[in-house]
Amino acid sequence: MFIDNVNLKLCSGKGGAGASSFRREKFVIKGGPDGGDGGKGGNINFVVSLSCHTLANFRGLRTLKAKNGNPGETRKKSGRMGEELNILVPPGTQVLDAETKEVLLDLTEDDEKVKFLEGGKGGLGNWHFKKATNQAPTYCQPGLKGECRDVRLELKLIADVGLVGFPNVGKSTLISRLSNARPEIANYEFTTLTPNLGVVDIDYLNSFVMADIPGIIGGASDGKGLGIQFLKHIERTNFLLFMLDIAHYETLLTQYETLQNEVKRFSEKLSGSKFAIAITRVDIFDNDINNEKIEEFLTQINLKNSTKNIYKFNENLKYFYQENEFEGQLDYSKSLFVTPISSVTNVNIDPIKYALNDYLRD
Repeated sequence: MFIDNVNLKLCSGKGGAGASSFRREKFVIKGGPDGGDGGKGGNINFVVSLSCHTLANFRGLRTLKAKNGNPGETRKKSGRMGEELNILVPPGTQVLDAETKEVLLDLTEDDEKVKFLEGGKGGLGNWHFKKATNQAPTYCQPGLKGECRDVRLELKLIADVGLVGFPNVGKSTLISRLSNARPEIANYEFTTLTPNLGVVDIDYLNSFVMADIPGIIGGASDGKGLGIQFLKHIERTNFLLFMLDIAHYETLLTQYETLQNEVKRFSEKLSGSKFAIAITRVDIFDNDINNEKIEEFLTQINLKNSTKNIYKFNENLKYFYQENEFEGQLDYSKSLFVTPISSVTNVNIDPIKYALNDYLRD
């Protein structure tokens, strides 16, 4: 089960109490106080692990508490420290204050370990309090309480390329063709209910991570559909791939402007990411119809067809490449290319994989 947010109460361990005792040993007179110190309470740490993919391990939990320190013992023996609580979370987890929503920790690196709550200090035993005027003190300190904090854990997946598009435009099919991800694929909208991550292998040395989120529809930023609640999972991506369906009942321009608007309303930072456009399902129509629709779209966004072909694409379909900024009214200014693809007939699938990898390495 994919869970990307959870509310928890975290408490570090209480320090153990100091001991009050006196030395009692045969043939030893005037032994004096020898009560040991209490052990320190356990800390709470967050540990980032690639073995975790969701926050499902915290389902049904409300409170997590580290162990208390043990009380001190005789003969000045300190109590055992409380065992630390290491909370394993996937990369991309943010720890927020449950009330103020302030981001307390942003955990992104594998094997990263961060101390979050300090355990309570152990109390001093009675031997610390002996002095000339009080050679047999009975007082010892209690241990200090640990810290408690209400937090909210939110997962934002870390990926290099994020797929953005209407429902059922071929995002899941593309990620299944390019990567090791195996999302559910069906011929109805909102088949994808949770984000999917896939590793796209280029060669022995190069690869990148692609993220597929549920489809976005108009009004998503107002709560319609499923996609808007998962847009946070592509907030960390370096590159967006807008997928426009050439056979959709909405025009290419309408799809693009809708997606652009919803992403921008969700996050100004995300809307400024570099991006490319993939026009999907070009296997539905013949090449003349495809080229007519694509050329109309390019004209509408004032993007000129370039003759610069970096990769060898399907000869029957045009590949549009643009390094410079758009000349039109678009809010985005970092589009790198527009290309038709078909995951079913394998049109331009390898070229778009290599193109994405090249731009990620720039």
